[in-house]
Amino acid sequence: MPTQEVLRDEPVLTQRGFTRLLAWLDDGVDSQGERYLEIRRRLVAYFERRTCPGAEELADETLNRIGRTLDQDTVIATRPPARYCYVVARFVLLEEFRRSRRYVPIDERRTADGPRPHGLRIVEPSGAAVQELRLDCLDICLEQLKPEQRDLIVEYYRDERRQKIERRRALASRLGITMNALGIRACRIRDALMECVEGCRKGLRRI
Repeated sequence: MPTQEVLRDEPVLTQRGFTRLLAWLDDGVDSQGERYLEIRRRLVAYFERRTCPGAEELADETLNRIGRTLDQDTVIATRPPARYCYVVARFVLLEEFRRSRRYVPIDERRTADGPRPHGLRIVEPSGAAVQELRLDCLDICLEQLKPEQRDLIVEYYRDERRQKIERRRALASRLGITMNALGIRACRIRDALMECVEGCRKGLRRI
């Protein structure tokens, strides 16, 4: 398998680098390693969505590269840390594509934790490469939302037809608000999310 052959020759992450990686991911708030596990889980899902065999190895390689960078006393200015993780993951993904020389279809309906909300799908006629970039940015921007905002927007757009209506009613009931108020709240989050996606896409295109 190409992934295993390449990763076997990569430099080993030192304990110092790993410690710095944990501190960098925590971004000033000690999570006792929980933030590392969360980011790793999201990276594994990122590679799995692109049908990469060895998704866990690729996620580890992404984090190890960042750890090795930090081990060299390099300052990573990009914030939040999750955004930089996805940038590095994209390069790891492109390297894997070149090694395997295979086309990986894009599943635009899934998020890091399951089906991508249908209302958040982004369709652009300029090709699969642009669509892939926008999906990467959607992952990054979802990560930047507050947990309660991310949960709301994912739940709001998750299903279709009757299931969607029932889910929204249950969500409004759980939040103690009306369906109309829920729709307004979701719309505001969606608008901010789409603005973030466009800004992210333009930024990644320059990298």
